[in-house]
Amino acid sequence: MERSPLQRQVAYMRRSLFDQGYLDEQFVQLEDLQDEANPNFVEEIVTLFYTDSARLIHNIEQALENRPLDFNRLDDYMHQFKGSSSSIGAKKVKSACTQFREHCSARNAEGCTRSFQQVKQEHTILRSKLETYFQLATQAGLAN
Repeated sequence: MERSPLQRQVAYMRRSLFDQGYLDEQFVQLEDLQDEANPNFVEEIVTLFYTDSARLIHNIEQALENRPLDFNRLDDYMHQFKGSSSSIGAKKVKSACTQFREHCSARNAEGCTRSFQQVKQEHTILRSKLETYFQLATQAGLAN
């Protein structure tokens, strides 16, 4: 069956998310779990990720305001964030989380603050890209 222009745009957008390093193979595994019984499975999992990550971002922001910094607590929060990111295939977010955790291990407060900004930036960029992707896929009548 011939793809519509919108379906081709969705396919191109999906491919670019991988090519640009925003997503990894874990996202494909989520897609493989999606079926006719639950056609929005991936979008629902990603929505849960963003709900959970908002809570973690808030907790990390509060922990970064406390002095002295509790590097163990910060690392615990970021460990959760990294695990959640990994579960949806958020490759760049996961990488930024790893950098943050390295700064925690080194007890580097400035590095934690700086790398947390990178985590939030990658998180926001991916959210925007995935929201656009899911909207286009819905418009194209494709399973995400």
